[in-house]
Amino acid sequence: MKQATTRISPEDIARQKDFCAQVAAMNAPLPTPPLAFVDTYGCQQNEADSERIRGYLAEMGYGFTDDERTAAVVVINTCAVREHAEQRVLGNVGALTHTKRHNPNQIICLCGCMMQEPHNVEKVRRSFRHVDLVFGPHALWRFPELLWRIQTRRGRIFDTPDEAGSIAEGMPVRRQGSIRAWVSIMYGCNNFCSYCIVPYVRGRERSRDPEDILSEVRELAAAGYKDITLLGQNVNSYGRDLDADVDFAWLLEQVNAVPGDFLIRFMTSHPKDASERLFDAMARCEKVAPHLHLPFQAGNDRVLAAMNRGYTREHYLGLVRSLRQRIPDIVLTSDIIVGFPGETTAEFEDTLTVLREVEFDALFTFLYSPREGTPAARLPDPLSKEEKAANFQRLVDLQNEISAKKQQGYVGRTLRCLVDEPSDDPRHNLNARTAGGRLVHLTGDPALLGQFVDLKITGASTWTLFGEPAE
Repeated sequence: MKQATTRISPEDIARQKDFCAQVAAMNAPLPTPPLAFVDTYGCQQNEADSERIRGYLAEMGYGFTDDERTAAVVVINTCAVREHAEQRVLGNVGALTHTKRHNPNQIICLCGCMMQEPHNVEKVRRSFRHVDLVFGPHALWRFPELLWRIQTRRGRIFDTPDEAGSIAEGMPVRRQGSIRAWVSIMYGCNNFCSYCIVPYVRGRERSRDPEDILSEVRELAAAGYKDITLLGQNVNSYGRDLDADVDFAWLLEQVNAVPGDFLIRFMTSHPKDASERLFDAMARCEKVAPHLHLPFQAGNDRVLAAMNRGYTREHYLGLVRSLRQRIPDIVLTSDIIVGFPGETTAEFEDTLTVLREVEFDALFTFLYSPREGTPAARLPDPLSKEEKAANFQRLVDLQNEISAKKQQGYVGRTLRCLVDEPSDDPRHNLNARTAGGRLVHLTGDPALLGQFVDLKITGASTWTLFGEPAE
């Protein structure tokens, strides 16, 4: 992999917008605007990337549809973190042979992290001949040029450069909704956890310039966005590659100073880089949500070392104690991998003791999924699938018990919540979120959407709260 980070020039972005204009001119004579379907898998960073893909498509004269059968252009933004996500992507891509047969002029594009893996690119090349364009995260900024080439020349295009990655400012963004927004502050990862494919497909850590970030946040706040999430594979590493005396705690304080009534969220934090300076900034900044997602992955030190996580169990527990001293009502969530190669059931017990001590509000739990090209994929793995599944179920049962108790603790309290979306629960027409990110179902006037409202919590289930506007 080439190691140098490239900052894409304004002239290069302007050239992409010229390609947008050329495609828009091709679409203009059509009786109705052609439609595009953008399907996103994986993390919030992928969601943010898809917003830029939609921004480009809008400038190229496309409307949008949720039905791939009516789309002139289909873009599938893929995730490579777990095998299950990859299999879902490949299954859905295979099904597009039917839409392509119905509409031979349909353009099918695959992008995202899976398309930065050579074995997946070769699989698409050989077995999915109906796919026209393949590009990885590093080539996203050139999407208009790639789409123009597909439309004006014969042949398929595969653009998956092996590089450290780039920073591209000035791409158009078409956001999903007007209440919540993602703001990428950095890209890539330098941690190389032994199970994780992300550094290989996303490139090295590279931080956006602070003023570019702050300018984007100011625009969002002025437009009335109420929930702004700062994104990075490890936000605690922000600024290390910049020629400036800045870090993530400093950035939080700068974003907090932006005028407007909005919440600041962020993810993801790596425990080895979490610091008391960060916790102090969270406690001082009134707009920063009292929520920290801090993945610990395993509770046993030998397993953590084999994962190359860079911290110990006691270090992690010390971080939790330090954070709760500063923000007693902090909502803590985490990630856990069950069944890492070589993890014994006795070592897994250490993970359960961490759960009992910390009492997380919620967990994202995963059975280990081997990723081709990572060191962990080559490790011996003697524990049976049945034993791993049994351990996984014990973890889920314990966390469900903890979460149900935590949720019941909200009943009777009145909390300031953001009403952020209509509900698909027939008993309640609105969803809201507490400052700590807990979901609340309520019945109320749809005009409350996008507003902060005091809600009295009237009930709770394991994962959901129920509330009503306070008198």
